[in-house]
Amino acid sequence: MELVKATKDLVIAGQPYPGFPILLWDSMESCAPANQFFRHYLLRGAIGSKRSWPSIGRALYDFFSFLQAHELDWRDVDRGEAKSLVAAYRDYCLMTCELARNTTRQRLTYICKFYEYALKEGWVKRLPFAFEERTVWRETALLAHIDASGGKTMANDVMPRKHKPLPKFLSMAEIKSLLAAAENPHHRMMMGLALHTGLRREEIAAFPLAYVFDPDNARRTERNVRIRLDPLDGSGMMTKGSKPREIYVSRKFMAELNRYATKVRGERASLSKIPQKALFLNQSGEPYGDDGKSLNRIISQTGKVAGIKVHTHMLRHTYATHTLVSLQRNPASGLEPLVFVQRQLGHSSIQTTMVYLHLVNEMADEAVLAYDDELNALAGAA
Repeated sequence: MELVKATKDLVIAGQPYPGFPILLWDSMESCAPANQFFRHYLLRGAIGSKRSWPSIGRALYDFFSFLQAHELDWRDVDRGEAKSLVAAYRDYCLMTCELARNTTRQRLTYICKFYEYALKEGWVKRLPFAFEERTVWRETALLAHIDASGGKTMANDVMPRKHKPLPKFLSMAEIKSLLAAAENPHHRMMMGLALHTGLRREEIAAFPLAYVFDPDNARRTERNVRIRLDPLDGSGMMTKGSKPREIYVSRKFMAELNRYATKVRGERASLSKIPQKALFLNQSGEPYGDDGKSLNRIISQTGKVAGIKVHTHMLRHTYATHTLVSLQRNPASGLEPLVFVQRQLGHSSIQTTMVYLHLVNEMADEAVLAYDDELNALAGAA
């Protein structure tokens, strides 16, 4: 029998769960243990976003496929060999498939959770992995001197050690080349929004037309305008975890957005039979679906024309890095740079934003002043 991956729409206690991942044998016999684990792990809220569910299904599917291809039984945790089943799969991912360490870690996380559940259910006698003490790096903070851990933590011994490279970002020269290569005005404006705000891919795809206005008609005259991103305001906006937040954009860039909305967007809007809420529409006059995944293709292809390797999230890194540099070198603004960038990006924890601080420290004099002004100058010259 061959293992196949599928999805099924479930309704449990009146709650719909579309696209629930399931594993089947080709005889349509259910892989009961794995599917029972899915229901336990996913439906109890361990994973906040349902968009992450397919990746869990793929991880388990790939693991069971590996075992089947090598005629191994997942329950054989006492196989009498130096390398456990999970460790063998780890090495297969890293060496044979040449997967990234973080990708392998993610897969192993779900597989280890499955075995922890299997132990609790009595399906296996012990876990096919152990825990070891590892040294971890921690940010220096208040009361760090009373931390009794000594920088040590207990870690799963089958997990590859974390290797988290600093995020890559574009220089101003590369930004100019990228925008110059974007001959399509719709694509150019999407990139501009990412570079001016640091919005995520799905946030750019869902960014509402209703959020765009003519700043010259507004009563306030500040250099920046505030936009509230609220998934519950009926505009169609989407944010990570559906959490509302406020962002700031320059008046000049808002004027660019307004010009695009009133003079360029109509070309595509006319192709749709119904008015669309999203600012950016595809060639059919519809919003970019699937959380805007096609934006990666658009941006990477534009990057190839410009001779730059780039993806959507790199534009977010670019915004964060240059904005942090600009704020640090302009203390008269009265803003706490890291807190501002955290709020602008929508990070729940400032520790997530700290990575850009480390990046800035390594950049030294390579950073560029007046990032937003230079972007606006590019827009004005277009």
